[in-house]
Amino acid sequence: MSTLRKLFGPFKNEVWKQLADEIKADYIDSSFWKGSKVQATVNEWTITLDTFVVSTGKSAITYTRMRAPYVNQDGFRFKIYRKGVFSNLGKWLGMQDVTVGQPEFDEQFIIQGNDETKLRLLFDNETIRQLIEAQPSISLEVKDDDGWLSASQFPEGVDQLTFVVMGVIKDIERLKQLYELFAEILNHLCQIGSAYENDPQVTLK
Repeated sequence: MSTLRKLFGPFKNEVWKQLADEIKADYIDSSFWKGSKVQATVNEWTITLDTFVVSTGKSAITYTRMRAPYVNQDGFRFKIYRKGVFSNLGKWLGMQDVTVGQPEFDEQFIIQGNDETKLRLLFDNETIRQLIEAQPSISLEVKDDDGWLSASQFPEGVDQLTFVVMGVIKDIERLKQLYELFAEILNHLCQIGSAYENDPQVTLK
């Protein structure tokens, strides 16, 4: 084992290639302008795992991201993240914490959305709750797109399920659980009438 592996563990690309092999996904190697990524297909949806860097001026912070565009049938959106230091700040700025009727789950997470009934239907799914609870850090939401600076501008009616966390995830079991979580949420959104199963015809950059 090399000194670098002893100090930092396996390299990201090594783990992500193994992930792609195990979940039968495509591993796309990095280029001069873009980092490596993994793309998996679930029914008609494409789930993309990659990283991006945010510059703070004096330093740069790398984030791991997972995204899946889908046709949003009714405009239902939500956001969920673990309770912590900034939870009360979010409420103070006008964000509403919705309880979904699962006491242990409600105790751990801040859950926000534009339809309380749909939130309860979504998180009534025990598999979704268990997969979210398995994540030590999580920020999961439905967004319009990647923002005005992004090349990924979506057609009207297409939204994106997005997971973002600081740092580079190299735990293959955690990554597999994230893919399972995305697949379960997308399928369940179809069941509750908030997503279509057809291809949103969006290519993520």
